[in-house]
Amino acid sequence: MTALQRLLPSLNRADSTAPRVTFYDDATGERIELSAKVLSNWAAKAANALVEEFDAALGTTVGLVLPLHWRAFYWALAAWDLGATVVIGPGADDADVVVTDDAAVASEAVEEGRYAVLVTLAALARSRPDTPSGAMDEARELATFGDVFVGDPADDDDIALVTGARDTAYREVVDPHAFEPGARVRVPAELGAALRCAVSVWSRDGSVVIIRNAVGDQASRLAAERVTLDLS
Repeated sequence: MTALQRLLPSLNRADSTAPRVTFYDDATGERIELSAKVLSNWAAKAANALVEEFDAALGTTVGLVLPLHWRAFYWALAAWDLGATVVIGPGADDADVVVTDDAAVASEAVEEGRYAVLVTLAALARSRPDTPSGAMDEARELATFGDVFVGDPADDDDIALVTGARDTAYREVVDPHAFEPGARVRVPAELGAALRCAVSVWSRDGSVVIIRNAVGDQASRLAAERVTLDLS
């Protein structure tokens, strides 16, 4: 099992209830905190969905056509739990499984004979009425999957993340030397960089802050959240 796949179990052993993600959306006024336990629960449900509904396995490509959002984080963690490859940016909408909040992208994937998950970003949504036939309505269906997942270990040299800039192997995604222990970091705006940042921060028992649709100066908010490093 790679360091990336050991990450959530390690966080749960350290402190399963401490916030690991704090998410803001200034367009909706939303603020959400997710602990390692909650992240693990979401990731397990998503991993079970990928396997049971879409036959995902080691090497399957999972495209994230999503904004910087806490839901994108657990779909990435789910893909890595089963040894799949997360694709972000160019090529994400051509992946074996496309996870997106865009109904048109989901529809195109299904029409081309691939799998699609339509995500609703709102925290309390219970369904997406515009879900194309053949696509999974995440808001309606994901909760029905099991909240425990045990996958096959990936090899360190398997590709974990594909972005427009580079391909990153499982052994390269987590950088345990990038941050101080217990760091609280506002992640970069680009999703791929944000994911690499988050898993590296978590490897040092830290936590991350995501601010979507940020309005105005964020200095007072970052101070209130005790952010030690702003990479946005």
